[in-house]
Amino acid sequence: MTYGDGSAPTPDFGPRAATYDERHPPISGLHEELVARGALAGRRVLDAGCGTGRFASELVDRFGCEACGIDPEPRMLAVAAGRTGARLRVEQGTAERLPVDDGSFERVTMVLSAHLVDRPQAFAECRRALEPQGFLVVAGFDPATFEGYWLNRFFPSMLAADLRRFPSAKTLELDLVDAGFAETRVTRFCAPRSLTRVAALDRIRGRQSATFDLVPEEEFRAGLKKAEAELADPVVAPDEMLIAVAAT
Repeated sequence: MTYGDGSAPTPDFGPRAATYDERHPPISGLHEELVARGALAGRRVLDAGCGTGRFASELVDRFGCEACGIDPEPRMLAVAAGRTGARLRVEQGTAERLPVDDGSFERVTMVLSAHLVDRPQAFAECRRALEPQGFLVVAGFDPATFEGYWLNRFFPSMLAADLRRFPSAKTLELDLVDAGFAETRVTRFCAPRSLTRVAALDRIRGRQSATFDLVPEEEFRAGLKKAEAELADPVVAPDEMLIAVAAT
């Protein structure tokens, strides 16, 4: 699998499946924000790129949705399937070729997955899966904030890869319009987060972010050494995001 622009391999999420949720705490308030902005509660929702199913299972358990999670990685799907049993339907597939019928969902969500796919093709597929008056809800990190993100100043390859992968607000809006959505709205969301110096260094040493797969070994060692010398305590690391809501 490659990024949407074909410039680099996608990180391998399979080996991380069993510990992914433990190493990636949820973004405070994000799920509630997506439910509110996309009017997801009680709807038939397809979560494209569902990963371990954390959001999809919350849609079922907390918000009364009939949800289906789709992801290309079988080990992530195995975790997702164990969350809510038969109440959460999971299927292997890609956002670019969703294994669902036309117009079969009221809502489609893509949470921290749109940067890993061919967006024009994936967004067109999401539109196909939506019924009339349906919504696509997309959430991803805001690349306008990457220069100041605490990890990226130590690992230039990570910064470069993220700037290639994550769409700006304008690019996201244009991609959605090009895919045929009649109305789009992109807004920002910020959740505070901080890490102790010890936790931050542990995160680096454990290569907990999948983007570390894209950092050359020599650069990783140099970046770790620099972080050990320069990291403050605590490390302020807010989650600064873009949320797009697009109507069919």
